[in-house]
Amino acid sequence: MWDNATIMMLVEGTFVTLYMTLVSTFMGYVLGLPMGIALVITAPKGLRPNKIIYKILDVIVNIVRSIPFLILLILVIPLTRIIVGQSYGPTATIVPLTLAAAPFIARMVESSLLEVDPGVIEAAQSMGANIWTIIWKVMLAESRTSLLVNATIALGTILGYSAMAGAVGGGGLGDIAIRYGYYRYQTDIMLVTVVLLILLVQLLQYIGMTISKKLDKRIR
Repeated sequence: MWDNATIMMLVEGTFVTLYMTLVSTFMGYVLGLPMGIALVITAPKGLRPNKIIYKILDVIVNIVRSIPFLILLILVIPLTRIIVGQSYGPTATIVPLTLAAAPFIARMVESSLLEVDPGVIEAAQSMGANIWTIIWKVMLAESRTSLLVNATIALGTILGYSAMAGAVGGGGLGDIAIRYGYYRYQTDIMLVTVVLLILLVQLLQYIGMTISKKLDKRIR
Protein backbone atom coordinates (compact mmCIF):
# COMPACT_ATOMS: atom_id res chain seq x y z
CA MET A 1 0.00 0.00 0.00
CA TRP A 2 1.46 3.34 -1.09
CA ASP A 3 1.08 5.70 1.87
CA ASN A 4 3.22 8.57 3.14
CA ALA A 5 5.32 6.18 5.22
CA THR A 6 6.23 4.12 2.14
CA ILE A 7 7.10 7.22 0.12
CA MET A 8 9.23 8.65 2.93
CA MET A 9 10.97 5.28 3.30
CA LEU A 10 11.94 5.36 -0.39
CA VAL A 11 13.07 8.99 -0.16
CA GLU A 12 15.18 8.22 2.90
CA GLY A 13 16.56 5.10 1.20
CA THR A 14 17.59 7.20 -1.80
CA PHE A 15 19.49 9.68 0.38
CA VAL A 16 21.10 6.86 2.39
CA THR A 17 22.27 5.24 -0.86
CA LEU A 18 23.75 8.55 -2.02
CA TYR A 19 25.42 9.00 1.38
CA MET A 20 27.07 5.58 1.23
CA THR A 21 28.09 6.02 -2.42
CA LEU A 22 29.58 9.51 -2.15
CA VAL A 23 31.42 8.93 1.14
CA SER A 24 32.76 5.54 -0.01
CA THR A 25 33.92 7.00 -3.32
CA PHE A 26 35.71 9.84 -1.54
CA MET A 27 37.40 7.45 0.89
CA GLY A 28 38.15 5.10 -2.01
CA TYR A 29 40.04 7.91 -3.73
CA VAL A 30 41.89 8.76 -0.52
CA LEU A 31 43.31 5.22 -0.65
CA GLY A 32 43.14 4.44 -4.37
CA LEU A 33 44.62 7.63 -5.84
CA PRO A 34 48.01 7.26 -4.08
CA MET A 35 48.03 3.55 -4.95
CA GLY A 36 47.38 4.29 -8.62
CA ILE A 37 50.11 6.94 -8.70
CA ALA A 38 52.54 4.58 -6.94
CA LEU A 39 51.78 1.82 -9.47
CA VAL A 40 52.72 4.14 -12.34
CA ILE A 41 55.79 5.65 -10.63
CA THR A 42 57.27 2.32 -9.47
CA ALA A 43 56.50 0.39 -12.67
CA PRO A 44 59.46 -0.96 -14.67
CA LYS A 45 59.25 2.03 -17.01
CA GLY A 46 58.14 4.51 -14.35
CA LEU A 47 59.89 7.57 -12.95
CA ARG A 48 61.19 5.61 -9.94
CA PRO A 49 61.17 1.91 -10.83
CA ASN A 50 60.90 -0.30 -7.76
CA LYS A 51 60.14 -3.93 -8.46
CA ILE A 52 59.29 -4.85 -4.85
CA ILE A 53 56.85 -1.99 -4.17
CA TYR A 54 55.23 -2.36 -7.57
CA LYS A 55 54.75 -6.10 -7.13
CA ILE A 56 53.28 -5.72 -3.64
CA LEU A 57 50.78 -3.08 -4.78
CA ASP A 58 49.93 -5.03 -7.92
CA VAL A 59 49.22 -8.21 -5.95
CA ILE A 60 47.12 -6.39 -3.32
CA VAL A 61 45.02 -4.67 -5.99
CA ASN A 62 44.50 -7.90 -7.93
CA ILE A 63 43.57 -9.94 -4.84
CA VAL A 64 41.04 -7.46 -3.44
CA ARG A 65 39.49 -6.90 -6.88
CA SER A 66 39.08 -10.66 -7.27
CA ILE A 67 36.92 -11.00 -4.13
CA PRO A 68 33.16 -10.61 -4.78
CA PHE A 69 31.79 -7.67 -2.83
CA LEU A 70 29.31 -9.65 -0.71
CA ILE A 71 32.09 -12.00 0.39
CA LEU A 72 34.41 -9.06 1.12
CA LEU A 73 31.65 -7.43 3.14
CA ILE A 74 31.44 -10.51 5.36
CA LEU A 75 35.22 -10.95 5.57
CA VAL A 76 35.81 -7.45 6.93
CA ILE A 77 33.04 -7.56 9.56
CA PRO A 78 35.63 -7.69 12.42
CA LEU A 79 37.41 -4.63 10.97
CA THR A 80 34.08 -2.86 10.48
CA ARG A 81 33.17 -3.45 14.12
CA ILE A 82 36.53 -2.05 15.25
CA ILE A 83 36.18 1.10 13.13
CA VAL A 84 32.45 1.81 13.39
CA GLY A 85 31.35 -0.20 16.43
CA GLN A 86 28.79 -2.27 14.53
CA SER A 87 28.63 -4.50 11.47
CA TYR A 88 25.37 -3.35 9.88
CA GLY A 89 23.78 -0.11 8.72
CA PRO A 90 24.82 2.56 6.20
CA THR A 91 27.88 3.87 8.06
CA ALA A 92 29.19 0.36 8.68
CA THR A 93 28.74 -0.47 4.99
CA ILE A 94 31.09 2.37 4.05
CA VAL A 95 34.06 0.36 5.36
CA PRO A 96 33.76 -2.62 2.94
CA LEU A 97 32.60 -0.28 0.18
CA THR A 98 35.79 1.75 0.58
CA LEU A 99 37.97 -1.36 0.62
CA ALA A 100 36.26 -2.64 -2.53
CA ALA A 101 36.47 0.73 -4.26
CA ALA A 102 40.13 1.53 -3.52
CA PRO A 103 41.80 -1.11 -5.76
CA PHE A 104 39.24 -0.50 -8.51
CA ILE A 105 40.01 3.22 -8.38
CA ALA A 106 43.75 2.53 -8.24
CA ARG A 107 43.56 0.64 -11.54
CA MET A 108 41.55 3.41 -13.18
CA VAL A 109 43.99 6.06 -11.95
CA GLU A 110 46.85 3.95 -13.26
CA SER A 111 45.12 3.67 -16.64
CA SER A 112 44.51 7.44 -16.82
CA LEU A 113 48.10 8.34 -15.92
CA LEU A 114 49.51 5.91 -18.48
CA GLU A 115 47.61 7.81 -21.18
CA VAL A 116 49.77 10.90 -20.60
CA ASP A 117 52.17 11.56 -23.48
CA PRO A 118 55.65 10.40 -22.37
CA GLY A 119 57.10 13.33 -24.33
CA VAL A 120 55.40 15.79 -21.96
CA ILE A 121 56.94 14.03 -18.97
CA GLU A 122 60.37 13.96 -20.61
CA ALA A 123 60.09 17.68 -21.33
CA ALA A 124 59.32 18.39 -17.68
CA GLN A 125 62.29 16.26 -16.62
CA SER A 126 64.60 18.09 -19.01
CA MET A 127 63.56 21.38 -17.42
CA GLY A 128 64.61 20.09 -14.01
CA ALA A 129 61.17 19.36 -12.54
CA ASN A 130 61.26 17.06 -9.51
CA ILE A 131 59.11 13.97 -9.21
CA TRP A 132 56.36 15.67 -7.15
CA THR A 133 56.07 18.50 -9.66
CA ILE A 134 55.81 15.98 -12.50
CA ILE A 135 53.10 14.02 -10.63
CA TRP A 136 50.91 17.00 -9.70
CA LYS A 137 51.52 19.52 -12.47
CA VAL A 138 52.11 17.17 -15.40
CA MET A 139 50.66 13.68 -14.93
CA LEU A 140 47.54 14.54 -12.92
CA ALA A 141 46.97 17.81 -14.78
CA GLU A 142 47.26 16.21 -18.23
CA SER A 143 45.01 13.29 -17.32
CA ARG A 144 42.34 15.21 -15.38
CA THR A 145 39.62 14.70 -18.00
CA SER A 146 40.23 10.95 -18.05
CA LEU A 147 40.37 10.87 -14.25
CA LEU A 148 37.02 12.62 -14.04
CA VAL A 149 35.40 10.21 -16.51
CA ASN A 150 36.76 7.29 -14.51
CA ALA A 151 35.46 8.87 -11.28
CA THR A 152 32.00 8.85 -12.85
CA ILE A 153 32.39 5.15 -13.64
CA ALA A 154 33.56 4.53 -10.07
CA LEU A 155 30.48 6.25 -8.65
CA GLY A 156 28.16 4.02 -10.69
CA THR A 157 30.04 0.87 -9.69
CA ILE A 158 30.10 1.76 -5.99
CA LEU A 159 26.40 2.63 -6.07
CA GLY A 160 25.80 -0.88 -7.40
CA TYR A 161 27.89 -2.30 -4.56
CA SER A 162 25.86 -0.29 -2.02
CA ALA A 163 22.67 -1.85 -3.36
CA MET A 164 24.16 -5.34 -2.92
CA ALA A 165 24.94 -4.50 0.70
CA GLY A 166 21.18 -4.43 1.29
CA ALA A 167 21.26 -8.23 1.32
CA VAL A 168 22.97 -8.12 4.73
CA GLY A 169 21.28 -5.08 6.26
CA GLY A 170 23.43 -2.41 4.69
CA GLY A 171 20.59 0.06 4.39
CA GLY A 172 19.49 2.21 1.48
CA LEU A 173 17.52 1.22 -1.60
CA GLY A 174 19.10 -2.23 -1.77
CA ASP A 175 17.91 -2.98 1.74
CA ILE A 176 14.38 -1.82 0.88
CA ALA A 177 14.36 -3.97 -2.26
CA ILE A 178 15.38 -7.06 -0.27
CA ARG A 179 13.06 -6.53 2.71
CA TYR A 180 9.95 -5.51 0.81
CA GLY A 181 10.43 -6.65 -2.78
CA TYR A 182 11.91 -10.07 -1.98
CA TYR A 183 10.82 -11.16 1.50
CA ARG A 184 7.33 -9.60 1.36
CA TYR A 185 6.74 -10.16 -2.36
CA GLN A 186 5.91 -6.48 -2.97
CA THR A 187 6.91 -6.34 -6.61
CA ASP A 188 5.86 -2.70 -6.97
CA ILE A 189 8.36 -1.56 -4.34
CA MET A 190 11.05 -3.72 -5.90
CA LEU A 191 10.45 -2.10 -9.30
CA VAL A 192 10.47 1.40 -7.85
CA THR A 193 13.80 0.80 -6.07
CA VAL A 194 15.29 -0.51 -9.33
CA VAL A 195 14.06 2.57 -11.20
CA LEU A 196 15.46 4.86 -8.50
CA LEU A 197 18.85 3.11 -8.65
CA ILE A 198 18.91 3.48 -12.44
CA LEU A 199 18.00 7.17 -12.16
CA LEU A 200 20.74 7.75 -9.60
CA VAL A 201 23.34 6.12 -11.83
CA GLN A 202 22.16 8.16 -14.82
CA LEU A 203 22.20 11.36 -12.78
CA LEU A 204 25.71 10.80 -11.47
CA GLN A 205 26.92 9.84 -14.93
CA TYR A 206 25.30 12.92 -16.49
CA ILE A 207 26.89 15.26 -13.93
CA GLY A 208 30.31 13.64 -14.31
CA MET A 209 30.27 13.61 -18.11
CA THR A 210 29.02 17.21 -18.28
CA ILE A 211 31.86 18.40 -16.05
CA SER A 212 34.43 16.38 -18.02
CA LYS A 213 33.21 17.80 -21.35
CA LYS A 214 33.41 21.37 -20.05
CA LEU A 215 36.88 20.66 -18.67
CA ASP A 216 37.95 19.14 -21.97
CA LYS A 217 36.78 22.25 -23.86
CA ARG A 218 38.75 24.52 -21.50
CA ILE A 219 41.88 22.47 -22.04
CA ARG A 220 41.52 22.75 -25.79
